[in-house]
Amino acid sequence: MIRLLIAALIVFANAPQVASREALAAPRLKELVTVTAEVVRIGDLVDNAGAAAGIAVFRAPDLGETGAVDVARIAEALRPHRIVDLDTAGLGQVVVTRLSRAIPADEIEQRLVHAFTGHYGLGDARNLAVTTDRPLRALHVEASATGELAISRLHVEQRTGRFDVHFELMGSSVTRRAPLRITGTVSETVETAVLARALARGDTIKASDVVVERRRKSEFLNGVIPAEQATGFAARRAMRIGEVLRANDLMKAETVRRNETVTIVYQLPGIMLTVRGKALEAGTVGDTISVTNIQSKRTVQATVEAPGRVSIAPPLPIVAAAAPLLAAVAADEVPAVAPAPALPAMSPMPPAVTPRPALLPSAATPAAAPLPSAEALALSPMPLFEPPDLQPEITATQ
Repeated sequence: MIRLLIAALIVFANAPQVASREALAAPRLKELVTVTAEVVRIGDLVDNAGAAAGIAVFRAPDLGETGAVDVARIAEALRPHRIVDLDTAGLGQVVVTRLSRAIPADEIEQRLVHAFTGHYGLGDARNLAVTTDRPLRALHVEASATGELAISRLHVEQRTGRFDVHFELMGSSVTRRAPLRITGTVSETVETAVLARALARGDTIKASDVVVERRRKSEFLNGVIPAEQATGFAARRAMRIGEVLRANDLMKAETVRRNETVTIVYQLPGIMLTVRGKALEAGTVGDTISVTNIQSKRTVQATVEAPGRVSIAPPLPIVAAAAPLLAAVAADEVPAVAPAPALPAMSPMPPAVTPRPALLPSAATPAAAPLPSAEALALSPMPLFEPPDLQPEITATQ
């Protein structure tokens, strides 16, 4: 009885060691595997691989990449290393991922821009555009490589902007064996106003018609205008969607269009003449255009004042002393003319001008009775105006 009890105690005491040996004797395949080296070892694929755990059996995927290997290939690779009774857990494939440190493409581009800023005739970083010959992709290096990406070689052609750049990263065998090389073009850009819709000649540009885009500065050395300054101007020519607005493509918006019927105004102090005409040219406020008098068929030069309205300036300046006479013309009467004041003596005296007796009244001339407008005009020392052949409606103003 005592012997049986002792035997039972011995069996129970050795039971954990037996279970441990049985566990070690039953290697189990992993479903998901991560590696950092360039090879995949048996211990990466199999739990409880024992002494064979450090043996390399496959090449690892590229940095940052994931691959899969069939269980049948794994079993075949393990057979020479005496790994038997492999528990595959019903798997068909094992997925293997190689860990890495990823440097994003935009970080690489920013390092390029920073290297060009202020050099090779280029300006601020925000105005630089980099175009690479091949699309930039994230750079994967070893997970243990924690250094900073640095430029080891740089060449730029200042005339064309072509560049050739080599990068390296301390602690990375990948960049040491095959440095990252990027080629392309760098250029300085400016903000340009680009049409969002097609325009016909004379169309007024609205804020919604323009979008802001960055284009190469070398393409627009002269004439580029900000988008906000283009609003309110008109297209000098027909333009397509996507065209860049230049200063010589714009003109002031037309206030009067060609062949438009307008009112021609001829105005003097106290009198205004109006007649209908036809604009032979388009123009904006302040422009001088040719206008045809519809009644007389004469063509005159007029200044655009407002939509549908142009004006003709008097050919001679009107002095302030003539204003009372013009008021009398408007009222169809002329008041008595006061004698002219004596001129003070000056040295040297300018050549004397003899007044015309028939036109300038003397102090002895008695007060005249009101005269008709035509006679009043004849009494002036010189014609006050020579109105064009407008055949107008005469409007007396207050």
